Amino acid sequence: MTLDILAPWYLWTKSLHLLSVFAWMAGLFYLPRLYVYHYQVVAGSEQSEQFKTMERRLMRGIMNPAMISSWLFGILLVLTPGVVDWSAGWWHGKLAGLLTMTWFHHHLSVARKALLADGRPHSERYWRIMNEVPTLALILIVVMVIVKPF
Repeated sequence: MTLDILAPWYLWTKSLHLLSVFAWMAGLFYLPRLYVYHYQVVAGSEQSEQFKTMERRLMRGIMNPAMISSWLFGILLVLTPGVVDWSAGWWHGKLAGLLTMTWFHHHLSVARKALLADGRPHSERYWRIMNEVPTLALILIVVMVIVKPF
């Protein structure tokens, strides 16, 4: 199924997709770092409460809308005639990166809810390591979309 009506809007859709992804990635980079700092303060303290507010605003105000719009504009791009060569294999790699980002977003959301209740299911070191996940997903996605190695 092709949606020829999308073709004239391709550059706008692509621009909005990239802007959404940039906002989403910024949140995926920053929230694990906030968790590292949050783990360094006493649970229930005034500082901990401030981190909870920052984490909530980042997740609900930036990351969730950015993820939803990234998916929406990405789907519109996929539906635009001539954008994806389905016989090529690069889009499988991009999809793997996208699913990794979406899983990580969900993982951060679950962790935020635990921190909200002053739970700490993971260590500060864990969040330092997990902070690298979005970078790896970003590298995979950019290489797949730009280089299209297969």
